[in-house]
Amino acid sequence: MPELPEVEALRRSLDEPVRVFPIERAGPAHVATLKTIDPPLQALEGRLLAGAGRRGKRLLFERDDGELVLMVHLMSAGRLRYLRAGEKGPKQPAFRLRFQGGAELVLTEAGSKKRAGVWLLTPERLDEELAHLGPEALGLGAALLADIRAADSRRRHPLLRDQRAIAGIGRAWSNEILHHARLSPFALSTQLSAEDVGRLAAAIDEELERGIELRVRGASDAKTYRIHNRLGEPCPVCRTPIARVDYEEHTIYYCPHCQTGGRILKDRRLSRLLR
Repeated sequence: MPELPEVEALRRSLDEPVRVFPIERAGPAHVATLKTIDPPLQALEGRLLAGAGRRGKRLLFERDDGELVLMVHLMSAGRLRYLRAGEKGPKQPAFRLRFQGGAELVLTEAGSKKRAGVWLLTPERLDEELAHLGPEALGLGAALLADIRAADSRRRHPLLRDQRAIAGIGRAWSNEILHHARLSPFALSTQLSAEDVGRLAAAIDEELERGIELRVRGASDAKTYRIHNRLGEPCPVCRTPIARVDYEEHTIYYCPHCQTGGRILKDRRLSRLLR
């Protein structure tokens, strides 16, 4: 699933190309992908985009006059690509912008579930759509993180990936961040000491910045993740085999030695949660 590092790397790659030519045709869009009908997509035609922006995991493409913003949320399986003139693309993308000169911005989505979304919004409506998001994860800082963790007693892994609390982190980078900070993903946020909070805030910035740098260079998951999806592989710090806990919607990966004092949670239904 694209998270802040992946979406930010994509934003940087799209920022210049989408500015070059006016939009010749906006759409078509899959009925499940286009989330708004007023204003119509045709309101983009003949106009330039002002570049690519980002809020949390969402990509934002503002029209050059600032009166409309195209918002794209890739969810878990969406992929957004810029195709140069003449470059072969999908026959039936979930969404397409065609620029004068032949370049295209196309959204595709793997699988039968169409969860990725496209919205065309006024700035006021955009503010409403994004109002539920918490502060940006990158640059969050220890002081604000301390307020967030004190406001709600939550398991640390769910708290990090709750977009209402902190915007941009998902399942994979929660695993990476908590390992970097040497903190148990299962313990409560309110059990973090001031030292723990400072270490976690630093880990958020360091891991997200590392992820952005690698994704900008085109690094694969295997070259990016140190903990996520590495069950049984040696921890890069202590060489202990990486463990995991499976939940219905996500999987937590962690190092028993670095994060949980040697204790392993084998099954969330049968075992006690670790401190």
